[in-house]
Amino acid sequence: MESSEEVRNWLDLPGDVLSLVFSKLGVFDVLFNVQNVCSSWRKFCKEPLVWLAIDLRYPWPDMDIDLEKVARHAIDRSCGQLVEFSVDYICTDELLRYITERSCPLRCLRLMSCHRVTDDGLIEVVNGLPLLEELDLSYCCTFSNKVLEVIGCSCPHLKTFKLNSRRFRNSDVEWDEEAFTIAGCMPELRNLQLLGNQLTDDGLRAILDGCPHLESLDLRQCFNVNLGGELQKRCADAIRCLSLPNDFDYCEIDPNAHGYETVDEDYPSGFSEVDFLSDDVYYEFSDGNDLSDYGEFVF
Repeated sequence: MESSEEVRNWLDLPGDVLSLVFSKLGVFDVLFNVQNVCSSWRKFCKEPLVWLAIDLRYPWPDMDIDLEKVARHAIDRSCGQLVEFSVDYICTDELLRYITERSCPLRCLRLMSCHRVTDDGLIEVVNGLPLLEELDLSYCCTFSNKVLEVIGCSCPHLKTFKLNSRRFRNSDVEWDEEAFTIAGCMPELRNLQLLGNQLTDDGLRAILDGCPHLESLDLRQCFNVNLGGELQKRCADAIRCLSLPNDFDYCEIDPNAHGYETVDEDYPSGFSEVDFLSDDVYYEFSDGNDLSDYGEFVF
């Protein structure tokens, strides 16, 4: 008995649809798996639409590769249309410069645990990103207040800022300067995440005064914040999504809050999983497997 199920060939999909599908996959999926399926898919993998958002956060594939070379190759494929770039550990001043020289429309930059990024390098970068709306500098080295001032002045559309630190409960150092700078230079913020910051109630009051549009505020592990007097009520009245110093889990994020995202409990630092295609997947090709131009990208 013949099956009535209709069989469709992926190659019959319009090119823009394929490119959109590929853009939902990870960088490593596209470079090491998808583009090797057939010559047609390889062609669509080179479309700038696939590379509007580049995520190079851990975990990385278990192979000997030059991650910075991967990043530069992906940036080149965006053809100056890169909108979102996320990376951890491997980023340097030189890579940031490479991004900004080729990605004027960048709106989201996430740098986690990037200890080789310096004050001067970050200042040079943000000066060239006037459209930036989201910036994550979590677990990097401690940047100076000058850097925060330049971010506020150079990125007037900034809506989401994350400056998470690793602090311990027995830390008795009080430091409000970062909070004061954020309050004075980032009035359009909607989402602010300050895990482990050393601010006090004074710094929190300054943020509430200077960031009147704030919708989400994460103060977990900010153990110098006591929420004395009317401060806790003021926070509860003004902030739609508030996480307090002793809260363990993220609060339920309002889906209508601008640009805010939840974090998987398995990745408390904000890392996202990358799903990899299985090595033993078998493909049946409709137009052969012409990879004669594969030599353009060799690790």
